[in-house]
Amino acid sequence: MNPELHFPWLEVAILLPFLGSILGFLIRDSRAGYFTACVSSGLTLVFAVGEWIDFVTLETFRAHDHWDIFLNLFSHEVFTIDELSSALLPLIALLYFLTLLSTPNSKASRFPFFLVLMSESICLATICCSTIAILVPLLTLSIIPIFVELRARQQPTRVFLIHMGAHVILLFAGWILVEYSSGVMSANIGSLLLLLASILRVGVFPLHLWQLDLFDRCSFGSALLFTAPMIGAYAVMRLVVPIAPTWAMQSIAVLSLVTAVYAGGMCLVQVEMRRFFAYLLLCQSALVLAGLEISNTVGMTGALCVWLSAGASLGGFGLILRVVEARIGRLSMDNFYGLFDHLPLLASLFLITGLSSIGFPGTLGFVGMELLIEGTVEFYPLVGGVVVLTAALSGIAILRAYFRIFTGVRHVGTISLKPRRPERFAAYVLSFIVLGGGLWPAPMVHSRYHAADTLLRLRPSYTDDSNAIESSPAGHKHGTEHEH
Repeated sequence: MNPELHFPWLEVAILLPFLGSILGFLIRDSRAGYFTACVSSGLTLVFAVGEWIDFVTLETFRAHDHWDIFLNLFSHEVFTIDELSSALLPLIALLYFLTLLSTPNSKASRFPFFLVLMSESICLATICCSTIAILVPLLTLSIIPIFVELRARQQPTRVFLIHMGAHVILLFAGWILVEYSSGVMSANIGSLLLLLASILRVGVFPLHLWQLDLFDRCSFGSALLFTAPMIGAYAVMRLVVPIAPTWAMQSIAVLSLVTAVYAGGMCLVQVEMRRFFAYLLLCQSALVLAGLEISNTVGMTGALCVWLSAGASLGGFGLILRVVEARIGRLSMDNFYGLFDHLPLLASLFLITGLSSIGFPGTLGFVGMELLIEGTVEFYPLVGGVVVLTAALSGIAILRAYFRIFTGVRHVGTISLKPRRPERFAAYVLSFIVLGGGLWPAPMVHSRYHAADTLLRLRPSYTDDSNAIESSPAGHKHGTEHEH
């Protein structure tokens, strides 16, 4: 039995946005819906941070909730956290809270607050879930709020539905084969299906078109919250890594690196700002996924650090783009907007958060990117060069976007474009995390190193001498998949 948290942080954090979603659905007034959403999400953030602090004080790798009301039903803990997920929970709660808080007044009447709260509840439950029989349905449920929003906005859903439909079918088919089959061949096929389902969710090339379509047709905030937490990478860690053979792990790494370089190059040639951001997010998530397959502690530590830094950095970067877009409409990379005189604060934070996502020195992303490169170069020199190339391409694209939005001409407007207090607060908080984490990275690195070391040791046939793993489908039956 795993240690127990001192308070039911997890279940309360999951329950609060769910109740807020129901209340928001019943409330038709946009102002009241906005207030309800902010309060629900803010309280969720408080409990998520409480969980993180409580977990750190326990000094253990894994802990379960104080209540764990499903313990008797499933005969084991359902909502648990470990060093992999404990820091992700407050990060995701923070992204949801700041996105809701910074929603412009002009979009409040059209923004689906109750769907976003429902999505938050499902996302937090997914991060806390340790039972694959529940994790697979949760990954399926997380698709529904986005699909409902697309239909409500009367947008075509064909691309999204085809990709996510395939994702769900592969998830259930792979889970059934892995869980209930007895032969090695069936287990290998199940592993392959789970692998395909996971890379579909991440958006690995060439299965990435749904992500571009989502940013084109959905509200910026909803698309950001659906992709920025990188739930696909979490699915890989929980569903694929514990059972996948060596060839599957190597395939993920190769496809992820190809995706990272491809997305980094595509960032340079985009004419629509939303597509530029989608490719930038795709590039960073692919780097995280590639790093998670590295079989040495330093490389995986870097990947876990990049996961956190990219979530915070790109979350802030996306929120700033959302604020600018709310004032002048959708942005085109073909035009110069010259908004620096009107938005000097956001211009500075735009650079800080954007460059942090590619590991600029002094920011949160620097240490993670350095560890990722060091861990890959030692064993795979070519892979380290690919990571450096990807960061360089992304950095050039970010500077190009900055010059297009904030320089080039003088913008003349009849109304003030200054950001509102909630928008400034959201940008300040994420920028403070990005800079503060860069100046004092030791807590994050220590936590991620210990998580990486423990996760590698729990993998089948892990050896200290070679820092390598040999995954096999053996031992995947009931319970062993929860060891991770």
